Amino acid sequence: MTSTPDDPQGPIRGKLDLAPQERVVFGRPAAEALLEELSSAGLKRAFVTSTRSLARAEGGPLARILDGLGTACVGVFDTISAHSPEAEVVEAANAARAAGADVLVAVGGGSVIDSTKAVQICLEEGVDSVEGLRAQAERWKPSSDLRPKGVIRAISVSTTLSAAEFTGMAGISNPEAGVKHGFAKPALIPRVAILDPAASDATPLDLLVSTGMRAMDHACEAFCSPTANPMTDLYALGAAHRLSRALPAILEHPEDLLARQDAQFGMWQAILALMGGAGSGASHGIGYALGAGFGVPHGVTSCVMLPAVMRWNAVENGDRQRALAAALGDPGRPAGDLLAELVQGLGVPGTLRAAGLTEADLPTLAEKAMGYGPVKRNPRRIDGPEQVREILALAF
Repeated sequence: MTSTPDDPQGPIRGKLDLAPQERVVFGRPAAEALLEELSSAGLKRAFVTSTRSLARAEGGPLARILDGLGTACVGVFDTISAHSPEAEVVEAANAARAAGADVLVAVGGGSVIDSTKAVQICLEEGVDSVEGLRAQAERWKPSSDLRPKGVIRAISVSTTLSAAEFTGMAGISNPEAGVKHGFAKPALIPRVAILDPAASDATPLDLLVSTGMRAMDHACEAFCSPTANPMTDLYALGAAHRLSRALPAILEHPEDLLARQDAQFGMWQAILALMGGAGSGASHGIGYALGAGFGVPHGVTSCVMLPAVMRWNAVENGDRQRALAAALGDPGRPAGDLLAELVQGLGVPGTLRAAGLTEADLPTLAEKAMGYGPVKRNPRRIDGPEQVREILALAF
């Protein structure tokens, strides 16, 4: 959906493009749900993507998925790294092609799911090299007239709270250049998303709650977006309220599957706010530059940048931020302060310095951040790197 307040006295204008996701399955064992989905769709040759850490987790979510698939699994690529490096995408695609896969199964967090979306592009376009994948970037943009065939789709089993399983976007990194290439078409959204809270049992707690802050980033920036609307407000405030309680509960009681599921629902609500027309802002845009250029994990970028961006934006959208603070539990305090305290309580990095950056890195980070669209869509206008530097000073 897109919306615009071009006539403040008239109705909100917009449109909603419905993504072709067939189903979200929640609260069931992932292996059981996956087999049911494959059977109902007549799919028999699953190629599984995942990470080294999940491959090492004895009895973990990947092991349970592979045990459940049995001979229906025709191949596994379990070495996907953070930020979805393009070379790994191509290697996985070549393996899936050789295996004759008819469905991709992503078991992991945002990097795995994004990589699997790009594998789908490679299979559809006959791409077998990094150069070939880069050449597809402009074709797989929302503005292009490409109509994907969707000859092979993915099913996701989420192990973090990144929400990549709900979008048709993928960020694939070029480590040598320190940038990310964005691919976006509705056909890239996994046809089925499986949300099993037990699938996060092998995920380190710091990773789980930091990706939960990524979901909080989705909620907060959506609610404060100039293109927010009544539907997105409902999702965003609900997500902020739910996540602010679920994430500390996960740390306090790691074995509590209900807390983990509550966070999954918060993640889902937050991404629905973005998908419903509310845009992201500078926290997301600077976060992309932090990830691609400095190797900071997705979730940590939100832990570091979201409180600072909210503080910098407060002069522009103070009323909105007060409503957000109420959802976070204290309408009498600044939302940025509440978010910073939440991050501190989760025990994850909350500053650029804690994330490994130095003052010497800030000019480069500011320049790189200007290359990402969300920075230019920030509620408080950002005209150049000097304003990004003001935000970075608050985050340092």
